[in-house]
Amino acid sequence: MKALMTLLAAVGVLAGGAGPATAAEGLTWRECHEGLLCGEVLVPADWTRPAGGTRIAVPLLKIPAREQKAGVLLLNPGGPGASIPNFAFPGYRDQFADLAARFDVVVFDSRGMGVACPSPNPAPLSSPVTEPAHREYAAANGRFAVDCAETMGAYRGRLNARQVAHDMDAVRRALGERRLNYFGNSYGTVYGQLYAELFGHRVGRMYLDSVLDHTRRDPAEWARAGAVAAENNLHRLARWCAADAGCALHGKDVIAVWDRVLSTPGLDVSAVLRWAAARIGNDRGWTALATGLAQLEAGDTTAITPRPGPSDVSLARTAFCADFPFPDDFPAVKRVEDRLRAVAPRLGWAAAPWRVSGHCSGVPEEGLNPPAALSAMRNVLVANGEHDPLTPAEHGRRVAAQLGGTYLSVEGDHGLYLNGNACVRDHVHRYFLAGELPAPDARCGTPV
Repeated sequence: MKALMTLLAAVGVLAGGAGPATAAEGLTWRECHEGLLCGEVLVPADWTRPAGGTRIAVPLLKIPAREQKAGVLLLNPGGPGASIPNFAFPGYRDQFADLAARFDVVVFDSRGMGVACPSPNPAPLSSPVTEPAHREYAAANGRFAVDCAETMGAYRGRLNARQVAHDMDAVRRALGERRLNYFGNSYGTVYGQLYAELFGHRVGRMYLDSVLDHTRRDPAEWARAGAVAAENNLHRLARWCAADAGCALHGKDVIAVWDRVLSTPGLDVSAVLRWAAARIGNDRGWTALATGLAQLEAGDTTAITPRPGPSDVSLARTAFCADFPFPDDFPAVKRVEDRLRAVAPRLGWAAAPWRVSGHCSGVPEEGLNPPAALSAMRNVLVANGEHDPLTPAEHGRRVAAQLGGTYLSVEGDHGLYLNGNACVRDHVHRYFLAGELPAPDARCGTPV
């Protein structure tokens, strides 16, 4: 923190910055969430036909700069989803306090994420995928689309990241900024990739954290790195447990316990895989994961017993499937699953990020924006966690290489900046404030 404050004091205003947006620039701010500002920008519902037609609102939230303003930073925390309501909670907004020392941090929610459909999305497919389950799931996804068609309205077929990138440029203009400084986290990196491709000449500085690669069309190759990361994490869990007396399986062969649990007669293997896959990506959850495995070995299934949760009535899956329209017929789904089992046979094959194996089966193929190669746009910083199965490090390295940007290797998991990795945060602050990129051999170690 001391180094950050020293840097803040030494850095002047970024080139290309502009003063706060005013009503004359098409943006009016109102107070919200106890001291923050909310607004919206009206944009065409369909950027392929921007003249006339329906217009929609892009929601915005601003955390005003506390000190001498160095510029404006547009931010999307990921999802796809509505993140602006989260800023009502102090713990959530505090993640951005360092950036808001010198930047107006402007958060946007991607189009359509505030829509609540009348019926919920079906529960995701369980692994291993069977043909009857796949057929039922695809039909349920189709019914969801029909049920939500009226509520979706102008958003139908217009939720992809290409449309969102145009929204981002409209926000840039409304803010009165000549160039866009952007921070995308997780799914927000897909929007960043499309913005770089379409509007790279208008980018000031761009940081992409926990990149989801939108350049590779082969679903098994796209998911392979995440599957391998999840599988490696199972073995890392075993090594941690052998070294830490506080682990519930300390003194046991964790991999052997895993194998015994999954071969237990009558046990719902799909439930075990789903439960473990949801926890293997974050080291902080390993204590609970080891405890649950110990209980399962003893015949106690409490850990995997489903707990009631809110229904998913959002359009997040619809938006994802527009950007990643992988083959979704049952033979194609099984081929993906089989290829992943060959490289990650215990857990990783079932922990494929975003349930690529059939996740989009039955979702209408409307307004598609399939993965494609990126053009070079060098002024970008990319960081991914080496142990993150959701957005694996290979995704970040591939995107950084195509953009010709700087890749920062990090010993960590998902959401590096937002989860408080001090080394990552220091590099990001120096980059946004002074344009100082990490050295080619820079690496951030274990978070503290």
